[in-house]
Amino acid sequence: MPTIPSREITPPDVYFNRRTLIRGGVVAATAVGSGLLYRRINGVEIVESTSQQLAGLTRPDNPAFRVVGEELTPELKVTNYNNYYEFSTNKDGVAKAAAGFDTRNWKLEVTGLCHKPKTFDLADILALAPPEERVFRFRCVEAWSMVIPWAGFSLSKLLAKVEPMADAKYVHFHTLNDPQRMPGLGNPILKWPYSEGYTMAEAMHPLCTLTTGLYGKELPPQNGAPIRIIVPWKYGFKNIKSIVRMAIVKDLPPTSWNIYGPDEYGFYGNVNPTHDHPRWSQATEQRIGESGRRKTLMFNGYTDQVANLYAGLDLHANF
Repeated sequence: MPTIPSREITPPDVYFNRRTLIRGGVVAATAVGSGLLYRRINGVEIVESTSQQLAGLTRPDNPAFRVVGEELTPELKVTNYNNYYEFSTNKDGVAKAAAGFDTRNWKLEVTGLCHKPKTFDLADILALAPPEERVFRFRCVEAWSMVIPWAGFSLSKLLAKVEPMADAKYVHFHTLNDPQRMPGLGNPILKWPYSEGYTMAEAMHPLCTLTTGLYGKELPPQNGAPIRIIVPWKYGFKNIKSIVRMAIVKDLPPTSWNIYGPDEYGFYGNVNPTHDHPRWSQATEQRIGESGRRKTLMFNGYTDQVANLYAGLDLHANF
C-alpha cells in the first residue's frame, strides 16, 4: 500500500498565519443546486456559495454541549481547510474538488445485529430530533484544532430506531465509495471505502453526534455532506464523513487508518496528550487562527463526560 507523505499527515506547525486570516462570515458550499464563487487569497483558492441557511439551525447552543470561553474558528477556515482524501490530499484543494458533489436521494443503510434494520433517507434522519436539539459547539482535534458549531443530534436516537440486539458490541461505518463523485478514490492511499467504528457504549453516548450542518447551514461537501459523525473526544480521523452504511456487529471492526498503520492509529483514537504518535508529540496542538501552540487536553476537554467509558483500560495499549 502506498505511503502517505508525512507532509500530508502532519500539517505545518502554523499552517495559517495572521496574514492569511480572513475576517467576516462566508456561506459554506453545499450540495448541488447552490451557486458557487471562487476567489484567490494569498495564493489559496477559496470556495464560497449562495446556499441558504437550514431552517431552525440558528437557535442558541445547548449549554450542555457548549465550549465555554473559546472563540469559534472562522467559518472560512472550517470550510476551506479540510482532510478528505476521497476528494484530495491537498487540504486547501478539497473544497474545490468537492464543489459539485451530488447528495440527492441520499440513503443510510443500517444492518447487522438489530431487530429493526432500516434504510433511512435524509428526511427520516432529520425527523429524529427537533431543530433546537441540533446545535452544538465542539473542539475538534487532528494535528491542529478548531472550535466549530456543528448542527446535529445524538446518534443514539437513530440507533434506538433499529433496536440493537443484546450481543451488539460495535458500530461499523462506511463512507460513500463512488469514484465518479469522489475523484480522490482513484488514489489507493487507503483501503476504500473509508470505514470507522466505535464501541456500542461510545456510539450511544450523547456526545457522539450524527451531524447534518455547521454554522447554521447544511453541511458543505468538503465537511462531510450530507451526514457525518462527530465524536469530539477523539482525533479527527475517527469522525467519518458522508456515511452510507452502518453495521451493528459483535466483533471489533476493521477501520481505514488502523489498517493503514496499526502502530500509529489505534481503534479508539482518543485525544491523549500523554500518548505520542510514533512520529510526533501529541502534547500540544495548533489552533487554527492562533500563533503558537496550546496544550492538548485529555479527551479533548471532555474527561468528565467520557472517561468512564474507558475505566480499567490501558490507554497506551488501547490508543
